[in-house]
Amino acid sequence: MDENISRGYIQLGSQCKDRLLLKRTGFSSHPPSDSCHCIYLALLLAGVGFLLPYNSFIIAVDYFQSKYPATTIVFDMSLIYILVAFVAVIINNVLVETLSLNVRIVFGYIIAFFTLTFVAIFEICFEIFDDSLGYSINLIAVAVVAFGCTVQQSSFYGYTSMLPSRYTQAVMTGESAAGLLVSTNRILTKLLLENEKLNTILFFCISIGLIVVCFVIHFILQRTEFVNFYLSLCVNASESDDMQKHIILEPTEDVSLVDILDPAETKCGKYGVLSLRSPPSSPVIQQQQLPSDAAATSDDASCESLPTKYRVHVHMRGGRSYAKHIQWWTGVKRGVLNRVEVSRLVWPYMVSIALAYFVTLCLFPGIESEIVSCNLRSWMPVILMAIFNLFDFVGKIFASASFEWKRRHLVLLSAMRILLVPLLAACVAPRGDPLLPGEGWSMFFSAVLGITNGIAGSVPMIVAPSMVSDDQKELTGNIMTLSYSIGLTLGSGVAYFIDYLLGPTLLSPCAPLIPENITEHSFSNLTIYNSDVWNITLPLNYSLNNSSFL
Repeated sequence: MDENISRGYIQLGSQCKDRLLLKRTGFSSHPPSDSCHCIYLALLLAGVGFLLPYNSFIIAVDYFQSKYPATTIVFDMSLIYILVAFVAVIINNVLVETLSLNVRIVFGYIIAFFTLTFVAIFEICFEIFDDSLGYSINLIAVAVVAFGCTVQQSSFYGYTSMLPSRYTQAVMTGESAAGLLVSTNRILTKLLLENEKLNTILFFCISIGLIVVCFVIHFILQRTEFVNFYLSLCVNASESDDMQKHIILEPTEDVSLVDILDPAETKCGKYGVLSLRSPPSSPVIQQQQLPSDAAATSDDASCESLPTKYRVHVHMRGGRSYAKHIQWWTGVKRGVLNRVEVSRLVWPYMVSIALAYFVTLCLFPGIESEIVSCNLRSWMPVILMAIFNLFDFVGKIFASASFEWKRRHLVLLSAMRILLVPLLAACVAPRGDPLLPGEGWSMFFSAVLGITNGIAGSVPMIVAPSMVSDDQKELTGNIMTLSYSIGLTLGSGVAYFIDYLLGPTLLSPCAPLIPENITEHSFSNLTIYNSDVWNITLPLNYSLNNSSFL
């Protein structure tokens, strides 16, 4: 800030400021009510909208694993999404003061719609790409979706941070509802059509339709009196803070400089503290960025006249005129300082949410997709993901309870979830003969992972904005999303390491082992599983007429 500007200010009383804010929002002193909970439901659906594209790729794990066997397709999709999302969050923090909330949110919907449509038509329906290129196309599609939807997600958290806290919880519940809705969609389409290609096309078409619905509801939501009231209140709260750094005078007020300070102190010549009087007519000026060592009071009448503002030119020795010039690096520095200030207030919540999603991404969706069931076969990963999403949804509902979570409790809960990593890994390791066999253990741990993720992953995001002032709420939402993305990125990387420790994926984990002591007469009704994988040497005089190949 230019140090040549005079050091004095007028501080408005809180009562005056509150009345001014209410007047500027155009509403009465009582905020509009959400009597039918329509706003809550609309924001819940918004949470569905920005995670639905990613879930559409991940929940279709059975299709992608059958099309690209013996690959890490689910791990790759998850990692690509997280890495691009991390970059998108950083970019969004830069754009937060450049592009409007509405532009960033609509951008995400448009990207999701066209990307899912492209994949459904060209990669799944017509299969115009070979397997190698198709694999890359799917990863590129996930990357594009990740960028658009993460900018949208981060913007939504900044958006809801300006509303009452229950609406942040609505968006986070919507995130879980997205996974649950997509899992239900996949189960129904899989039951309805046996053909895997057709049921996957139908699955993606339903997801595209849901995105369109979310897009339309967002436009309706933007025009509601409830949302406009709270957004205007926060915007004008920021303007009110600026008013406390200005002296704003009536067009009829007279001004003069008194209490001339020592020139050695200013290093730029003499200047003084403004003295306010009210003669019939006089020049009008506005003094900017004045500290708190001089103060005056303002009555209700002056509150009514505050909208009239003028910029002052402080004339220094030699006739030089100084004005405030904001350069780009000044804006960057200010943004960094603002984020540091907010982080000091909400750092326990940042740690809690980062740790919570770190543990989740270590296991979901990668390791869970590797759990094998010879009874459920291709249904197993679909069911495990549905269980996780169901209990994650329940956990986010619990997060809205009136129980007051303390900061250390949240961090402790997130840290204790690390125990789930070796437990779920034991449902896979060693390959073909896990330490915790059967479907029961993996389903139970998946449920625990989901419900704890719902609580530890949403309570910090809900509580953090209440720790800062109104004008910092959107910034807090963006910073919390950045912490969330750091946890996701680290967890996704550790998931690869766990998969490496588990060893290579078995192509036919449910195929029976061929006994070593097979003789010629034991081949009467031989059933050979995956003969291209199992190296079986048959006697020269053996006929394959009575054998079958699966």
